[in-house]
Amino acid sequence: PLYTHLAEINQQAEDMFSELVNQMKIREGITEQLKAENQMEWVCRMNNIRQRATEIVNNELIYV
Repeated sequence: PLYTHLAEINQQAEDMFSELVNQMKIREGITEQLKAENQMEWVCRMNNIRQRATEIVNNELIYV
């Protein structure tokens, strides 16, 4: 049924989003040390990553 399908898509989207954010953080060197030393820079960079990950998930899973 539709509810089951939507729940599956939602889970896939959440998993994909988490994986993308983690990969981008590693690739771009965003660490807990940066968070401790320069919180505003960390927030800006994390917001940027989250926005890009959201766009990728939406384009690959939601807007298909």
